[in-house]
Amino acid sequence: MGTKARELVGEHAEKILELLNRALADEWLAYYQYWIGSKVIKGPMKGAVEAELVQHAGDELRHAEMLVRRILELGGTPILTPKKWFELSGCGYEAPENPFVKNILKQNIKGEQCAIEVYNRIIQYTKDIDPVTYNIALQIMTDEMEHEEDLQSLLEDLENLKFLGN
Repeated sequence: MGTKARELVGEHAEKILELLNRALADEWLAYYQYWIGSKVIKGPMKGAVEAELVQHAGDELRHAEMLVRRILELGGTPILTPKKWFELSGCGYEAPENPFVKNILKQNIKGEQCAIEVYNRIIQYTKDIDPVTYNIALQIMTDEMEHEEDLQSLLEDLENLKFLGN
């Protein structure tokens, strides 16, 4: 635990730790949603979408690492069991039961939009209290916005494929 880090956030430490652990739950579920989606995906543009999903899965894992590091710096305990992911997650998990490319893209766009909201809340809460957590949340939110844009572009490309056949 970073004694000074905890001291600097003062009375807000527990709330910040709660926000970080909730975000951590979301990151683990997002990681798995991307990873498993990349394995079961079917349909046109499969290769391009699969590559994007694998890359995003790696980013979500990196985000989880950043969050755990900050939780530990603040003297907290990161989520220790996968069961807690579902209890704490604000964005949830959507199983890719219909693995068609369009469905997978829509599921993950929805997840990214939720993640953007999660990190925006963390940013708003920490902006005048905890510059380190603020910067971590800002970095992650930037990635999540890029992910949303990447996925929406792929969905647009997929939609445009039907016009090429006419």
